[in-house]
Amino acid sequence: MHLAAQYLATAAISFILKKNDDSHTNLGWRNHTLLTHPFPNGDALGLNYENFSLEWITQNGNKEHFLLDGKTHQDIISWISKTSSVYIVEVPYNYNLHYDLPYEEINTETRFELANPEALNALIKQRDVAQRVISQILKSNALHSSVRIWPHHFDTGAFTIVNDKLAIGIGLAIPDTLIDDFYFYISGYNGHDAVALDFNDNTPHEDYYSNGWKGFAKPLSELNEESAIAFCQMAIDTYINSVK
Repeated sequence: MHLAAQYLATAAISFILKKNDDSHTNLGWRNHTLLTHPFPNGDALGLNYENFSLEWITQNGNKEHFLLDGKTHQDIISWISKTSSVYIVEVPYNYNLHYDLPYEEINTETRFELANPEALNALIKQRDVAQRVISQILKSNALHSSVRIWPHHFDTGAFTIVNDKLAIGIGLAIPDTLIDDFYFYISGYNGHDAVALDFNDNTPHEDYYSNGWKGFAKPLSELNEESAIAFCQMAIDTYINSVK
């Protein structure tokens, strides 16, 4: 699914005006579907987790589906190129990423297969939980941010300004070198610099990381939705109480 999401990212790179922070490539999550920002003509490209397909969604809500099961990389590129040429005649689609992914390089014969529908359903539930937890934390703390999926690291995340000395990043990350599991993370920033917390014996510091990346992180497998909200709130409270 991480690789499949790159077709959305490359469509955004092809069709949407570039932003310096790459936010034109990030994706929304609605009805179990990843969605690009609207293209200049109002259309969007989606990745539907329920039926494992790409969807070209026109501005009036009509959809053209392309099932991914059994399709090659070249099949998918051809479909996006052909479909986009019907609706966005003046701009060609190119599959061209400016970042690396932690997988074998994709080639024209790379083939997508839906080998485990149950695992895909688990990914749907994880995205739903992430969306609800992050949205609830923002709402209960009167903080403001969109909740987006970034196609490079594939995390569901938000970034919000708390005050003039503290900004908070919060999200659900996929397994990586920090934790080999899906995990919630909360990190603090002062401008572009990560906030390093200095704990004493009276301050909770379990699940705090300071070697390299700085912040709180906890595996999703150790949390339910209620405890995930409590964990995120604890981390935010710790940052607010520490950064004066």
